[in-house]
Amino acid sequence: MASRTELIQQMPIFGAIGAETIEFLLGPAPVSHVRRGEYFFREHDEPTCMFVLESGHVTVSKSWAQHELLIRRLGPGDCFGEMALLDLCPRSATVRADEDCIAIELTSANLLRLFEHDVEQFALIQMNIAREMSRRLRITDDLLFRARMGETLAMPERL
Repeated sequence: MASRTELIQQMPIFGAIGAETIEFLLGPAPVSHVRRGEYFFREHDEPTCMFVLESGHVTVSKSWAQHELLIRRLGPGDCFGEMALLDLCPRSATVRADEDCIAIELTSANLLRLFEHDVEQFALIQMNIAREMSRRLRITDDLLFRARMGETLAMPERL
C-alpha cells in the first residue's frame, strides 16, 4: 500500500491529497491485471471507472476512417478514463496494454465513499481531475486552431 500511495501522490489529480485519504480511497479499489495486447476498454464502451497505471505501458487511440490512430502513450503513474467519473458518457478512446499492466481502478462508488468521509479531500480531487481535463482540452484547442488556420500538423501514427 505504501508504494501505491507514493505513486498516487505524485500524480497531478491527487496533488495536495494526504496519504491517509489516498489509503482510504485505495482500500476498496480493485486492481486490474491486463495482459499485453488486451484492452482496458474500447472507444464507445460504457464507462465504469478510471485507471491509475501502476506498471506497464498503454496506447491510447481513436478510430478514424477505419484506422486506429495514436493519441498518446502512457506509463506508470499516468491515469486514463477519468472523464468517466465526471460525464458518464461512453468512452472517447481505446486503451490497449502494450505490455503486461497493473492498474488501480477508481470508481464513482470509491469517490462517493470519500465524499461521505471527507468532503474537502473529495472536492480537491474533483478539482484536480477538472484541471487535468482542462489541460488536455487546451492542448486540443490549440491543435484545432492551428489546423483551422491552415498549419500542416503531423499525421497521427497508424496502429
